[in-house]
Amino acid sequence: MGTLIIRRFVRTRSLQRGMIIDQSIVDRAGRILIARGTAMDYFHKEALLKMGIGGVYIREGEEDEKKPDEESKVVVSPAVQKVIEKNTVQDRAKVNLSESVKARVAEGIQYLYNDTESAGFTSTTKNITDDLMKAISSNDALAVDISALKISDEYTFKHSVDVATMAMIVAKKHGLGDADVYEIGISGLLHDVGKSKIPNEILNKAAKLTDDEFAMMKQHSLFGYGILKEKNDLSNQIKMGVLQHHEKMNAKGYPMGVGADSINIFARIISVADIYDALVTERPYKKPFSPRDAVEMIMSMTEELDISIMRSFLESVILYPVGTDVELSTGESARVVENNPKYVLRPKVVGIKTGKTYDLSDIQNASIVII
Repeated sequence: MGTLIIRRFVRTRSLQRGMIIDQSIVDRAGRILIARGTAMDYFHKEALLKMGIGGVYIREGEEDEKKPDEESKVVVSPAVQKVIEKNTVQDRAKVNLSESVKARVAEGIQYLYNDTESAGFTSTTKNITDDLMKAISSNDALAVDISALKISDEYTFKHSVDVATMAMIVAKKHGLGDADVYEIGISGLLHDVGKSKIPNEILNKAAKLTDDEFAMMKQHSLFGYGILKEKNDLSNQIKMGVLQHHEKMNAKGYPMGVGADSINIFARIISVADIYDALVTERPYKKPFSPRDAVEMIMSMTEELDISIMRSFLESVILYPVGTDVELSTGESARVVENNPKYVLRPKVVGIKTGKTYDLSDIQNASIVII
């Protein structure tokens, strides 16, 4: 069993040298500035203060290194299994994409991004969205398991489908009608279509972009809008979702720098899905954030994102599907038995060895987290 791990929030001015930062600090483009696990020093503290970051999570204690034979599958005793079964509440219906649908979607997305002037551009987009809509409607899906969404190893294609699927689920949760859910799926699929106009040496660069390269990259939403502007069979809602998905509620986004009063509802929803998927996806220049870290980062973006959309997003994402084995900050292994949509980071779990039930959303268990 590992040593007790404590994770707590510390105000930046109270940070001390040697403290271990338990979250990654990124800029507005998602580029890592201070990696999770970094030991705090004077320069890190000064950088956080200059960025206006009021506080960060730190980690105290160390985990014991596991030997290979300790990583074998956990055996659950009959008594504990009874407790698990008694407390298990199955997750709400999740989006399920069949292998045949995944194959069609992957092929269709590549076609769209490789030939934006094709006469079949809109019909192909709608065919893909039809597949996604059917996947959602077939079991009245109310949530999305991000780990089950992988479509293609090619980032742009995978990301586009991930964002479209999440945006559709969030739109449904937010109360939008079927017609809008369908159209936001189209907008999500096409939100990055402007990247087809970005030079490959910038788009696929493994290192950090220069300021000039990043300025070019920030034009992709304008390029995307330009591609769609003359397509009369696509609604203005769809086009605005593409144009504005990097705008922020505090008017510090791009490309236009507009604020809350001017940002389309499609763009507000796609923005949250886009940020989340970009954070949890591995790229040549960055490692993926854990779902927990990504959610925490989104929860901290109260000035940039629409809070009501953020809430709908958090209630739509399942981070720890029922049946998942997790490690608690107490050092105990546990199995997830129920998710609470209101507390996406804090499901109900049962200790695998002890059979003890922990509702992590209960204030009595506030000090226990999944690590």
